Amino acid sequence: MSTIPLTKRGAEKLREELHQLKTVERHAVIQAISEARAQGDLSENAEYEAAKDKQGFIEGRIQEIEGKLAAAQIIDPASLDAGGRVVFGSTVDLEEEGSSSEVTYQIVGDDEADLKLGLISISSPIARSMIGKEAGDVAEVQAPGGIKRYEILEVRYL
Repeated sequence: MSTIPLTKRGAEKLREELHQLKTVERHAVIQAISEARAQGDLSENAEYEAAKDKQGFIEGRIQEIEGKLAAAQIIDPASLDAGGRVVFGSTVDLEEEGSSSEVTYQIVGDDEADLKLGLISISSPIARSMIGKEAGDVAEVQAPGGIKRYEILEVRYL
């Protein structure tokens, strides 16, 4: 099994979700199943079917998270020393060529990505185009509207 890169923050969020699923959600769905079962005939009991479906989802998600955490390579961006190069976990300030708009992204694992928070997946085209580059370099990204060029202004390890 290959390793899955995660930041410390991302691994902690997965652990919190796992804890919530195991301690709260799992018990709530078991209670819902027992209440639906008490209503009698299970063959026409929509509440029972819905609760069983939810139980299947919860158990599947628990297995998925446990698998990801077992295969995780947890990286602390603050302890990185990549010599100013863009690597997994680094925070990068970019400026799109032809405009003066600046954006800041942190390169994170697939499960952590949230563009609204400035977290982009390591497998995204923009992140792949920046890996290994330094401040002053230009990253070219194939976008739906054509190639976009971004100048890397600063690379930080937060």
